[in-house]
Amino acid sequence: QSNPLLCFTLQNCESDNQKMATAESESSLNPPNSEAKKSETGQEVVNPEDYIKHPLQNRWALWFFKNDKTKTWQANLRLISKFDTVEDFWALYNHIQLSSNLISGCDYSLFKDGIEPMWEDERNKRGGRWLITLSKQQRRADLDRFWLETLLCLVGEAFDDHSDDVCGAVVNIRTKGDKLAIWTTDYENKDAITHIGQVWKERLGVPHKVIIGYQSHADTATKSGSTTKNKFVV
Repeated sequence: QSNPLLCFTLQNCESDNQKMATAESESSLNPPNSEAKKSETGQEVVNPEDYIKHPLQNRWALWFFKNDKTKTWQANLRLISKFDTVEDFWALYNHIQLSSNLISGCDYSLFKDGIEPMWEDERNKRGGRWLITLSKQQRRADLDRFWLETLLCLVGEAFDDHSDDVCGAVVNIRTKGDKLAIWTTDYENKDAITHIGQVWKERLGVPHKVIIGYQSHADTATKSGSTTKNKFVV
């Protein structure tokens, strides 16, 4: 089921997040006069009404890749943080660089916890990706909005019964044109793949006349030319 909390506008979420950060800051600077209640075992008992976070359906991991040619590919990939609540998602998102500010050769990847953002991962190797390539002008106009909307689609389980097929999403910052992709686990699951592609395209507001394609990782890994053949298009 889609998480309705993630349907807020960005402005509302940022506002709520700022209020939450202010409240947390004030509470840490000005601890309450009354002592925290303690259980019979001596452990503090926190009143759940004091701070309730809204759980996501999955736990997610955000990765960062920086293309340093002196290191191996794996050494360039770094885990930033993991989260499993709405509040922790916004706290993380609001404290990292926007995609449009990254230097060429860098990637962000958001994947379900336990799935690494690489073809070789067990959940990825028989899968593929929906891919959108942006023009150079779109970095300023669309990139950050598209990436945020993609993140919200993932953590909000926007793909209905087919959300389980989603492994993660990647944004590649490249000089020739930035790329956005949603990775799925099985390139033969046509119903799931098509539904995910249609929902994603609609959520990003991509015009109907613009075609986006789905490619298997196996084809991408063994391609001989500059392009990989699309298995599906929407």
